[in-house]
Amino acid sequence: MAPSALPTVGELLLARAGDERVGLLFEDESWTWDDHVRRSLERGAWLRSVGSGHVALLLDNVPEFSFLLGAAALSGSVIVGLNPTRRGRELERDVAVTDCTLVITESRHAAALDGLALPPVLVVDSPDWASTLAPFRGRSDADAGPNRGESLVMLIFTSGTSGEPKAVRVTDQKIARPGIAMAQRGSIGRADVAYLSMPMFHSACVMQAWAPALAAGATMVLRRKFSASGFLPDIRRYGVTYFHYVGKPMAYLLATPDRADDADNPLRVAAGNEAAPLDIERFARRFGCDVQEGFGSTEGGIYLSRTPDTPPGALGLAPEGVDILNPDSGRPVSVAKFDASGRLLNADEAIGELVNTSGPGQFAGYYGNEEADAERMRGGMYWSGDLAYRDADGFVYFAGRSIEWLRVDGENLAAAPIERVLARYAPVSQVAVYAVPAADVGDELMAALLLRADAVFDPTTFSSFLAAQADLGTKWTPRYVRVSKALPATDTNKVLKRLLAKEAWRCHDDVWVRDGKELEYRPMTTAERERSPRGAAQG
Repeated sequence: MAPSALPTVGELLLARAGDERVGLLFEDESWTWDDHVRRSLERGAWLRSVGSGHVALLLDNVPEFSFLLGAAALSGSVIVGLNPTRRGRELERDVAVTDCTLVITESRHAAALDGLALPPVLVVDSPDWASTLAPFRGRSDADAGPNRGESLVMLIFTSGTSGEPKAVRVTDQKIARPGIAMAQRGSIGRADVAYLSMPMFHSACVMQAWAPALAAGATMVLRRKFSASGFLPDIRRYGVTYFHYVGKPMAYLLATPDRADDADNPLRVAAGNEAAPLDIERFARRFGCDVQEGFGSTEGGIYLSRTPDTPPGALGLAPEGVDILNPDSGRPVSVAKFDASGRLLNADEAIGELVNTSGPGQFAGYYGNEEADAERMRGGMYWSGDLAYRDADGFVYFAGRSIEWLRVDGENLAAAPIERVLARYAPVSQVAVYAVPAADVGDELMAALLLRADAVFDPTTFSSFLAAQADLGTKWTPRYVRVSKALPATDTNKVLKRLLAKEAWRCHDDVWVRDGKELEYRPMTTAERERSPRGAAQG
């Protein structure tokens, strides 16, 4: 289907008008698709009346997020998803750089906005919200327009090599296209029930769960936040047939005790990305469903998907126009060579950057950041910042990301804001934050601290310092802390994080580790320090 022929998100939503089947479930409440359309139209009319162009949402996965997303598609407003794990001035900055004229939140997150310089704030579970919408009950004067495929619907933050989160321009087409495609290929249909437990301020949930459910007319089940213990009870309670994941949820679910009746559930498909290869197989077998694993990013410049013949650990075959290039020379890299045990032998020659050589793909640019646009689009090609290598059969394997950003628990984190917080620790003269591989999938956060000449590292004091930082994001706490005698640097005094990441904990400096979610550090044991990080052989 040609882009011009694709229905818009607004048109997909309006097509659900009059549909009395259940469209949305949340806890003990339900709404028909017709209810959803009406609520989105009312909110769209309100947004048009107040002239709100960019609206920031600091919400969990609650019905208002879905209603307002529909309202934006119908009214021409733009939803800006705010990450509730960010704090203080960083949160203030996210609102400012996206030119938001309104912030909508709920009472459980309202305190995080106190004392910040923000536009007007509305709280959806307060009497004021009901009063605000009352004059618009029954209104249906929002206008989806005949073709808004290139118009903005959302701005979604991701993290890039510059170290600051960037707002990706998410057009109507970037939402509608994957939704329609997944519905057409049978991943989700009208009779399905989709489980939305990944955060809706991320593109993955919107594009791979919300949009397919909308396009198919399936039922959506919203869960405030993912819960491993609540997963199977929810699947059975609501009759869920489609589960969207990103990052580690699969690993969390597999860590729960096996039960003989785990496969006795209605789940048909689990679709997402960034699951560990072994987890994909184990999850499919344990819960009796098909797992559809893909690879992509919020930017949308490149997408790869697995096929039945894809080897374990591979992302799939690169589509036409996608290549792996040496970022310095711009030339294609060599085919990967392996020894008998599967170890990569020619990493230096085989690893390069995933590039869309045919153009931007679905990348519509960053909002208000021409410098970042220029970094992504070089020579008419989209440079993803993702490293990969390819075997002799053409299958692509992920080899890591730019050292200036991390992927922790399914979320992109920028290093620079975290470094600014850690730099407040009095004994520190310099700090570097970087990614090291997690034991299963994704990254763990590691920080190298260079102490002042007369300072010593006290893990108890450091933990107390971290606990006192109000603007330390909930996923910004380092798993590993390396107390360095010197940090490797370039001639211009830029820290060589690539070397730090390669060494990880296999170094001559003292390294401290935090177990689980506890905010307590202990020295790594000799045996632990001899362990190679996952994927070390590839880099």
